[in-house]
Amino acid sequence: MKNTVFSTGASATVPLCSLLHAKAVTIRGSVGSLHLQYIATSPSSPSPLSRTRIGLTLAMEGGRSLHYSSVLARIPRRVQEMFLHAGLLDDSSGSIILQYLRKWPEIYSPCFWTSTFALIQLVFITSIVAQFMFKRIRWCKQRLKTATPESNKHSYQEQKHADIKLGVSYQASKVCCLLILASHVLRILFFQLQRRISDCKYPPFVLGEGLQVLSWIILSLAVFSLQKTKSAKHPLTIRAWWIFNFLQSIISVVFDLRSISSDHGYIGFTELIDLFTLVICTYLSVISARGKTGITLINSSITEPLLSPAAGQQTETKRACMYGRASFLDLVTFSWMSPLFAIGYKKPLDKNDVPDIDGRDYADLLSGSFGRIIADVESRHGLSTLSIYRAMFIFIRRRAAINAVFAILCACASYVGPSLINDLVKFLGGERKYGLKKGYVLAAAFLSAKVVETVAQRQWIFGARRLGMRLRAALISHIYQKGLRLSCSSRQKHTSGEIINYMSVDIQRITDVIWYTNYIWMLPIQLSLAVYVLHQNLGAGAWAGLAATLAIMTCNIPLTRLQKRLQSKIMAAKDNRMKATTEVLRSMKILKLQAWDTKYLERLEDLRREEHNWLWKSVRLTALTTFIFWGSPAFISSITFGTCILMGIPLTAGTVLSALATFRMLQDPIFTLPDLLSVFAQGKVSADRVAQYLQEEELKCDAITEVPRNATDYAVEIDHGAFSWELETASPTITDVDLKVKRGMKVAICGMVGSGKSSLLSCILGEMPKLAGTVRVSGSKAYVPQTAWILSGNIRDNILFGNPYDKEKYEKIIQSCALTKDLELFANGDLTEIGERGINMSGGQKQRIQIARSVYEDADIYLFDDPFSAVDAHTGGQLFKDCLMGILKDKTILYVTHQVEFLPAADLILVMQDGKIVQKGKFDDLLQQNIGFEAIVGAHSQALESVINAESSSRVLSTDNQNLADSEDEFEKENDTDDQLQGIVKQESAHDVSQDINEKGRLTQDEEREKGGIGKKVASNYWMAWACPPTSATTPRVGLGLLFFVYIALSIGSALCVLSRSMLVSLVGLLTAEKFFKNMLHCILRAPMSFFDSTPTGRILNRVSNDQSVLDLEMANKLGWCAFSVIQILGTIGVMSQVAWPVFAIFIPVTAICYVFQRYYIPTARELARLSQIQRAPILHHFAESLTGAASIRAYGQKERFSKGNISLINNHSRPWFHNISAIEWLCFRLNMLSNFVFAFSLTLLVSLPEGFINPSIAGLAVTYALNLNGQLSAITWNICNAENKMISVERIMQYSRIPSEAPLTIDDHRPPNSWPKDGTINIRNLEVRYAEHLPSVLRNISCTIPGRKKLGIVGRTGSGKSTLIQALFRIVEPREGTIEIDNVDLSKLGLHDLRGRLSIIPQDPTMFEGTVRGNLDPLNEYSDERVWETLDKCQLGDIVRQSPKKLDSTVVENGENWSVGQRQLFCLGRVLLKRSNVLVLDEATASVDSSTDAIIQQTLREEFGDCTVLTVAHRIHTVIDSDLILVFSEGRIIEYDTPSRLLENKNSEFSRLIKEYSQRSKGF
Repeated sequence: MKNTVFSTGASATVPLCSLLHAKAVTIRGSVGSLHLQYIATSPSSPSPLSRTRIGLTLAMEGGRSLHYSSVLARIPRRVQEMFLHAGLLDDSSGSIILQYLRKWPEIYSPCFWTSTFALIQLVFITSIVAQFMFKRIRWCKQRLKTATPESNKHSYQEQKHADIKLGVSYQASKVCCLLILASHVLRILFFQLQRRISDCKYPPFVLGEGLQVLSWIILSLAVFSLQKTKSAKHPLTIRAWWIFNFLQSIISVVFDLRSISSDHGYIGFTELIDLFTLVICTYLSVISARGKTGITLINSSITEPLLSPAAGQQTETKRACMYGRASFLDLVTFSWMSPLFAIGYKKPLDKNDVPDIDGRDYADLLSGSFGRIIADVESRHGLSTLSIYRAMFIFIRRRAAINAVFAILCACASYVGPSLINDLVKFLGGERKYGLKKGYVLAAAFLSAKVVETVAQRQWIFGARRLGMRLRAALISHIYQKGLRLSCSSRQKHTSGEIINYMSVDIQRITDVIWYTNYIWMLPIQLSLAVYVLHQNLGAGAWAGLAATLAIMTCNIPLTRLQKRLQSKIMAAKDNRMKATTEVLRSMKILKLQAWDTKYLERLEDLRREEHNWLWKSVRLTALTTFIFWGSPAFISSITFGTCILMGIPLTAGTVLSALATFRMLQDPIFTLPDLLSVFAQGKVSADRVAQYLQEEELKCDAITEVPRNATDYAVEIDHGAFSWELETASPTITDVDLKVKRGMKVAICGMVGSGKSSLLSCILGEMPKLAGTVRVSGSKAYVPQTAWILSGNIRDNILFGNPYDKEKYEKIIQSCALTKDLELFANGDLTEIGERGINMSGGQKQRIQIARSVYEDADIYLFDDPFSAVDAHTGGQLFKDCLMGILKDKTILYVTHQVEFLPAADLILVMQDGKIVQKGKFDDLLQQNIGFEAIVGAHSQALESVINAESSSRVLSTDNQNLADSEDEFEKENDTDDQLQGIVKQESAHDVSQDINEKGRLTQDEEREKGGIGKKVASNYWMAWACPPTSATTPRVGLGLLFFVYIALSIGSALCVLSRSMLVSLVGLLTAEKFFKNMLHCILRAPMSFFDSTPTGRILNRVSNDQSVLDLEMANKLGWCAFSVIQILGTIGVMSQVAWPVFAIFIPVTAICYVFQRYYIPTARELARLSQIQRAPILHHFAESLTGAASIRAYGQKERFSKGNISLINNHSRPWFHNISAIEWLCFRLNMLSNFVFAFSLTLLVSLPEGFINPSIAGLAVTYALNLNGQLSAITWNICNAENKMISVERIMQYSRIPSEAPLTIDDHRPPNSWPKDGTINIRNLEVRYAEHLPSVLRNISCTIPGRKKLGIVGRTGSGKSTLIQALFRIVEPREGTIEIDNVDLSKLGLHDLRGRLSIIPQDPTMFEGTVRGNLDPLNEYSDERVWETLDKCQLGDIVRQSPKKLDSTVVENGENWSVGQRQLFCLGRVLLKRSNVLVLDEATASVDSSTDAIIQQTLREEFGDCTVLTVAHRIHTVIDSDLILVFSEGRIIEYDTPSRLLENKNSEFSRLIKEYSQRSKGF
């Protein structure tokens, strides 16, 4: 035995055979020395312990040899024993560490790391220079293109002169940069002086230090420039560089410490510099983690916009399009979204913070393009469902092709991994022909494929979403435009609820199809590649795999057909529910007044139950398809491996793992296929519905002929006209019309209820289909419908209606329409906001605003459909005098009226009867003809006579006109103030709904039950990897039969767990959705009327339609996927960590980074999702409003303006939506790249480990799972974020599940007797009513007793508090103080149904429900058919209903639009006649009927309710003149209460003045 010393180069290898007889060996080299010490016994010794053992130490010794004993003394005994026991200290040729050192002697060398760091610094410097050059080139381009805009110059100057405060952290970071720069300069200097500062050779050291100096010079300049640019945050490059330097310092210090400890050396100059640098770099890494520079802007004009941008700046700076200006790199990485995240992280985003969309995505451009395509397709192929499909295809094909390229690239890149796994397993198993290089080439190939896949995947998904947005914008605008052109018959086929469903639900499903379309091209490519990879590894066994895959895909076809049928049923059920919901919301007041709300709630619940049944069938089918396709990879692999075993194809670890990876890749198309087919089934149904709607019949352009004004003297001419609402009918609505109206004529149209007056105006407007004859119109038209149509917005916008504001003209019109005093008393004048459907305006105010709108239009022809019925006598007279006969005296006017006093002023009177003009002429001529006109005039004369008799009998002979005028002004002023208060109240009494969503119910807890399936799937794959031999030469651990049996058992267990999970998720999800729906529906229907007055219907419909759809079909799956993603990634990490435990170590920081990304992403994404939801409601609301007023929009020729409004709303919705999908891609790209980095690290580690260190089969399994790692990592974050975004729907539904409720419907302790109310004596004491606590009282200290079985007339000017008293009686508004008693029963102590069910009311606005005549009269089905017929006869409707073939089952369309307004009012009378309550309230019950019908109704009421208490609110004074008592309201107080005769005795009484006004006006005309 002897000591042996070898002197070698830096990397020489010493053969072990030459050391056999040496006792101790020292290998000296320029890098240091490797010392080997071993103890040998006799080689021939048979003892197992007689093996030669080698102790190894690696020490940087500077040329000195180190004895074994001194090295061994430094190693603890326990560590020695552990290494000996593990067999790591071994002299055999297979010694792991020895092999490792042979391959990687330089990895522990500082020179290796110096070179590595030099390379990274070079990359950093290159990127900084490239970035700088790119910015300069872009700046030059911009300078060449355009001069700086003024606004930008201004903001630049502002920023230039702004004051800044430099914080301590900024000053410290500057000093740190300079100190590190100085340290590196010193190192170079000392190296030149001593040449012993480093163990490295001269070139790498000087190159490394030189690059360090250069990079720190650049870094110092960049940090100093932050002061000039006033940047509050450090750029990402600087932060990354500081963190990298911190890691470099740690590595340098570790090498220093090892050198000192092994060397017994001292701390030299190098070590001190390294320690000093580490301290400074630690500080800089903390600064980079914070991200803030420490520079604070003091000037408010600069700092404030960062916190809360001012309105002006929002439009200038915030609304620029970031996407349009992004560079190529920004587009790939989605970095153009970063500024928005920076804002969203600091504060909740508002709509003005969201940048604009790209110019190519504007709805007007898209709508125009789609319109041209449809027109072109229609001209070539005609209009059909197929041609609309063709138009959609042409519209999207170019961008869809680009997306398809990305999708195909993604599919191809995804199969690179599985195809290389076999090679990797072979390499790890010992096939190292080309050394480590092959391993690194494999790792690089894996990584490159994953990067390409990530970029391609993110681009195609983003492209598909964007394309969906474009198609959605085009379709919504076309559905809107179609709505404005629909004919009456088409309009009746599609209710508002249905059309809103087309916009909200169907279009969403069509855009989902765009996203899934890419799978059509990806599927065949993925299948082909899968078969290719399988064939490479398993030979003929691949065809069995293909056959199994195709078999599974084929069995999905019948399931898809069934799913499609179910989708049609679901959509039909949803339409019915939405239709009913829309109707209920629109008619909520009458439902509450009649106590029918419970009945209609049950009806909605029945419709929901039907929808729920179809949903349950659909989700069960979805659960079944999910089971089939989750089980399919196991099924396919079982078939494939079974075939291989039967055919004798050897199964090695490499081939099995490659096949398993391929099956995992096949999971994507197989998982996607059911979704794809389901989405296509849903999309097909939705597209068919939209296409069917777009094909509906439109109004015919030839219904009227436009004649130039200079070509004729007639404004309107109708020759032998015949018109009908229904084209295929034996009896036209209007027949034998011959009419010529000269320019400037005033034509009055009168007749009984249902005689065709409104229909005649519709003929002139071109609204009613023409059967025969011609209609010629010369000049522009303005139209005032009978039911006021008011848009949400302010009063001025409603009057201007898109015309420019002319102050002089505007004020003149306001005065002539009697609106001056109203506007003076409104808080914001004519800029006062109007609620939905003009809810906060009285009926009279709405009509006057409509009339003002028509006058401002300055049209040639005016069509007025009885607008005077909603205003009191005085206002009606003033309107007629100042407006029709004043400001419009030179215009052509056709006006429908029931007030005979307006007839004498007409140049021509048309008397309508049964759809024909039976008389025409002047007033006096018609009276002499003695045909039928005198019946109308006679009824009016009788009414007038009753008033005059009452007046004369009360000895009221004269009146002071001046006093009258003064008191008029006074009362108008007071009443209008009150009216305004009511308006303000209704607007301000917004509901207080809680937004607390902490308690998310059972749903989130039950979703955790998904844990079973995934664990078993990992187990089955693990079994296959462990049991199969690494190579074909190795002996298998278990027999093939057992191998296959265990795998199949595990796979079946996994599939069954998936089935139970799917069924459970579906069941729990649907039950939870149902619970949410019922809670919301009950809360909405039990909400007080103030909630409906202040909440647009569109807002409620959005929740019951779109948000509920998310809960029904998406929410449970989203939460299920969250749980599944977590379990899947845990399984992957578990498998990978078994093989290479450092992977587990790297997962901790990676998970932390993922969490940070998610926290950074969520605030912005959540607000964008909310803004997107909020911006959707105005589209639906505007559409609903436009559909209601479509006739007015067409009459005024405003279709284009309203279409532009719709397009503007679409753009407003697209902005947050587009940035929301971009935010998702921003996050996914970063997470994918992060997981690619983890994957690369794991692969490098596996390849670098010496041969035999790990089981190659298990290593291959780790790579198999790691291939899906980026997908899983992004899936988990995407699913959590997506679930959180979808939770907004839950939040929105829960908002409407916490609306404060009305009083109970019944109170068991206070049930009234069955005979109550018996007498109907009403006792009101100290009643005070206000609409909200912070607003003044509307009724003030009202006290009176109304005797039982008496008739009470309630009169007063508009807004005096009449309707509020009625609302207080029915407890629509609860009294603040005081009580109302009926027959000594306090109404406030009764349940609402007990109260409202015992009283009867005919409301001011006649409401009818879609259904039948019988259903409208008796919704609760309480009365016999005989009783219903008897009632119809009493209210003058019997004959009309008998003419219909369906009799009592005659159709009533939505809102009763196939019946005239007067007929609808008669139906309301029929309801109270059936109910026969002892207390009856009539609220302007006969405002819309002619005088003769009114007289019949009054007579019927006298006969039927002679012994009842009747309260009549009226503008027509003759309807209350025969009352027992009169109650006169003013300013919310009772000013007069007595019998009519006594009130008329006092000539100064308010009632006397009203009577005088009415009689004077009637006589005057």
